[in-house]
Amino acid sequence: MDGEILTWLFLIGGILLMLLEAVLPGGIAFLLGFTGIGVGVLRYFGFLEDPLTATFIWLFTSTILTIAIRPFINKYFKGESSYKLADEDYEAMDQIAEVVEPINDLDNEGRIRFQGISWQARSMEGKIPEGVQVRIKYRDNTTWIVEPVDIIDSPKDQLKESNKN
Repeated sequence: MDGEILTWLFLIGGILLMLLEAVLPGGIAFLLGFTGIGVGVLRYFGFLEDPLTATFIWLFTSTILTIAIRPFINKYFKGESSYKLADEDYEAMDQIAEVVEPINDLDNEGRIRFQGISWQARSMEGKIPEGVQVRIKYRDNTTWIVEPVDIIDSPKDQLKESNKN
């Protein structure tokens, strides 16, 4: 391979890798591109004539920079991150659902509608008829354990009461 072509490959490849960092952030592409430009400049001024030596220098400096500098880059230039608890049971606690089949505290024959899906349900105590709103307390396997919503807790009932007065 002609020496001038290799020099331009290092220079153009380095620029492309640095631009790639904007699309795939993480620091690695930028460091590879930075060292590629450095080796390309050294080749352009005649300091690295041998292609094998130039390639070895590029690989070696890229590895050293990645190991040595990347932790500092990640410390000061953090990416966006978010944390969301992925526990459906925790998110369902104290949510309101509607009874679609009567519920009792003896078996799992009753059903509630929660998030648009019909689920098996059992009451904490007593029977709950169809159409009543319930509050989810916890889940036992695939069965939601619920209790009736008190009139004071229900915003719909409060609105109905305030409209009657």
